[in-house]
Amino acid sequence: MSSGENGDREQEYVTRLYARLDALRGETRNRLDQVLASTGLGHQGLAERDVTAAELAGRVARLDSVENGLCFGRLDMCDGERRYIGRIGILDDTVDYEPLLIDWRAPAARPFYVATAVSTENARRRRHIRTEGRKVTGVRDEEFDRGAAELTGDPALFDALNAARTGRMADIVATIQAEQDEIIRAHHAGVLVVQGGPGTGKTAVALHRAAYLLYTRRERLARSVVLVVGPNATFLRYIGDVLPSLGETGVLLATVGELFPGVRADLVEPPETAELKGRLAMAEVIAAAVLDRQRVPDEGGCLAIEHDGETVSLDRETCLRVRAKAREADLPHNEAHPHFRRLLIDELARASAARYGTDPLSGGSLLTEADLEIIAAELRANPEVAAAAEAMWPLLTPRRLLAELYASPRRLAAAAPDLTPAERAALFRGAHRGWSPADVPLLDEAAELLGVDDRADRAAAAAEHEGRLVLAQEALDVAHGSRSTDFDDGEESELLTARDLLDAEALAERYQEADHRSPAERAAADRTWAFGHVVVDEAQELSPMAWRLLMRRCPARSMTIVGDIAQTGELGGAPSWDRMLGPHVGNRFRLAELTVNYRLPAEIAELAAAVLRRIDASRTAPRAVRAAGVAPWRQPVPADELALAAARLAARERAGAGAGRIAVIAPAGRLAALGAAVGAAAPDRVDVLDPRAAKGLEYDTVIVVDPDGIVAESPRGLNDLYVALTRPTQRLAVLHDAARRPAPPLDAL
Repeated sequence: MSSGENGDREQEYVTRLYARLDALRGETRNRLDQVLASTGLGHQGLAERDVTAAELAGRVARLDSVENGLCFGRLDMCDGERRYIGRIGILDDTVDYEPLLIDWRAPAARPFYVATAVSTENARRRRHIRTEGRKVTGVRDEEFDRGAAELTGDPALFDALNAARTGRMADIVATIQAEQDEIIRAHHAGVLVVQGGPGTGKTAVALHRAAYLLYTRRERLARSVVLVVGPNATFLRYIGDVLPSLGETGVLLATVGELFPGVRADLVEPPETAELKGRLAMAEVIAAAVLDRQRVPDEGGCLAIEHDGETVSLDRETCLRVRAKAREADLPHNEAHPHFRRLLIDELARASAARYGTDPLSGGSLLTEADLEIIAAELRANPEVAAAAEAMWPLLTPRRLLAELYASPRRLAAAAPDLTPAERAALFRGAHRGWSPADVPLLDEAAELLGVDDRADRAAAAAEHEGRLVLAQEALDVAHGSRSTDFDDGEESELLTARDLLDAEALAERYQEADHRSPAERAAADRTWAFGHVVVDEAQELSPMAWRLLMRRCPARSMTIVGDIAQTGELGGAPSWDRMLGPHVGNRFRLAELTVNYRLPAEIAELAAAVLRRIDASRTAPRAVRAAGVAPWRQPVPADELALAAARLAARERAGAGAGRIAVIAPAGRLAALGAAVGAAAPDRVDVLDPRAAKGLEYDTVIVVDPDGIVAESPRGLNDLYVALTRPTQRLAVLHDAARRPAPPLDAL
């Protein structure tokens, strides 16, 4: 890496950029302080102040987040123009607001990522600038000669690929490759599926695409929020620093299990049960479970209540008619409850009126409509009527509906007649023990069908508002009274009072509690929030029911979906993108494929490709771009010594791995023993996990323990082995039972 004079010149420029960044921070913080200190505003003014304050606070957060790696590149164009490329755009406030730094997402920055010796994009040089903090530590140039052959590699990229892993994903903003850049900048409309094998950078591409869309559509997406969905909490922690490092802090990261506010989905259940709950047929089961709760008397029975000293009854046929009329309203179950109750009371009122006889001439009731209304009013106040309406058409929460469904063999049989007895038994839970991630899409389905009867909430809000009005009026009366005592009777004050400036309504609104949460925080708490764009990572693992949930969250169908069908581990995961997305968007999605493997050295990539051919002979493994010089190796170990041998090897690798990280990946059944052994021998920088938990992560060294056990553990065991073998960036070891050779292709190691 060259330095010297070039480095000194770049240091001067980078210092200037940081000075401007500090000035922008100071200006923005001062504006924020001024806005927050604003007083004497009306209700609209307060709302506008809160919006402005939120925007300024977001701007401060973005300016703070780009402190490291602010500027990472320079383009020298053929016409003599120089363009410095960085995490955000910065303008010079002294010279006609010329750009000092160009945001990496701007069109002017694109040649930095796509220019080659064959297609220079009118650039003659690309300079990579490396910094630590605010200090330039090196520069490296790539000269574009139109007569030269295609460049064979990107030194900055290889530096990043060979760097030790820290346990947190880093952004790739300085090393985005042309194939990745095309996907990052793809048109936002519709569903884009990014298929990519292990190590192709599909997760980084998806996150950088989210940052790019926020840059190009900030006004809309900042309000509607971008949702990033990952497979588990470990994965979300791993990627959690990427978007903030790109200046984007208003994004919601969540698992599917976290998308039902108020529910903690941490119950572990058998994979077969999770697969069953993920089937599309469960939507019909939930719908049938709701209808099953709309009860009428059994055959030959009737509804009977005591009213005014008499028994009033409705036969089954009348109850069926009332239920049918309530269903005809085509409202969600809870929202239809008041309609059902009203119809039921009308029928009970007519039945009660029948005891007074009928008009001998007309055959109609002897009572007038006014008389019937009096009876209906009495029935509405009758607790037996309320209890009957609740029993026949209960107000239900999604959690109550599902918990009571799982706890009742009768309800399961009524709602799921097409499931086998064994499948219904898998759903049966008895006493409620919590919720699993597979329950969340079912809870969401139930919420759609149940709706919300918000009459009580609206009444409470109205009462609260009325209380604020009373207090405001009392405050104004006190203020006016204290002012008037300073003057004689009949003498009018020439001074303004509170009553002259505002009325009780305006004063009450001023003291109404404002919602200071960010859009992302509000979105996390609102099940019905419509996201502006949704990114789904490891998307091949999602069940059909999970896709129904996500499609509800994104009615505009603006989505970036990334994954690898060959890595599908869940029983209910994707057999193909067509099968998963067809029910929701048909064939109206675009498919892009990443073909270059940046993570795996060629030595490990060759082994992984052989496993991929066993999974699907038609698939082509991504091409590796580098070699590590270390071939993967295997070590036979007596079965009862695997944990101890893995711990010793992890400790040895850790001692030589510098700042890197190590993973021990094994069948779930071995994790307890391995965790204890590794924890004693190598307590830090070593993770012990199964292939599903390792999905999406990467390590300097990976030790795969008992590969045959991984394959045997699930029907998709070969896919899980493929995941385990494709986590390392440098070294791969395989420990297996010495009593038998591992299955091909590991036996050739």
